[in-house]
Amino acid sequence: MMNNVSTSALIKALNKKGYALFENDAKPYNLNIVGIRNSNPKPNVFNDLMAVFWKYQGRWNMVQMDFTSEAGLHWLENPLSAKGTAILKEGQYRGCWQLSLHQGKYKALCQRKPVTVIRDNNKDDKYDYDAPTEEGLFGINIHRANSKTESTQVDKWSAGCQVIQSPHEYDVFIKMCEEATEVFSNSFTYTLINENDL
Repeated sequence: MMNNVSTSALIKALNKKGYALFENDAKPYNLNIVGIRNSNPKPNVFNDLMAVFWKYQGRWNMVQMDFTSEAGLHWLENPLSAKGTAILKEGQYRGCWQLSLHQGKYKALCQRKPVTVIRDNNKDDKYDYDAPTEEGLFGINIHRANSKTESTQVDKWSAGCQVIQSPHEYDVFIKMCEEATEVFSNSFTYTLINENDL
């Protein structure tokens, strides 16, 4: 678990890195979707924090939820790819996701443009962030874990996807994305930073 963060701290972190900040507040749901990777990563735990924030009529609004930015232990030890388990590299990915169906089953933010992943291929129970990287379309989606209850372990829920722990919080997240699609377009930017960036 990670402590909640303030909007000002997130804005400061994004500005420091030179990342885009969506702050046009003429319309609601101009979403900034930011994942914050725990500086003390532990496999199989939802210990990262996702913040979704937007400005409307001069006021910032924010929703935060626990999630994982890394693959579960099963896929860490049994990579889907011969190149190794995918770990999304920290960075900002502009317009890389669209609201669509995850595995053809339910609404999620699905990858539509290339992103960079780290290929952890030594099949142990630790994340290797210094492993070789690869850019491409890997199905790195932003989706939920269990549809009914809050999952306690990541397990097979993520093979590299960004996975929200609570089904209720996920429903709120998707509702915001639907609203954003109606007001703006079906194109979403996702930014992944580290807790140490705050």
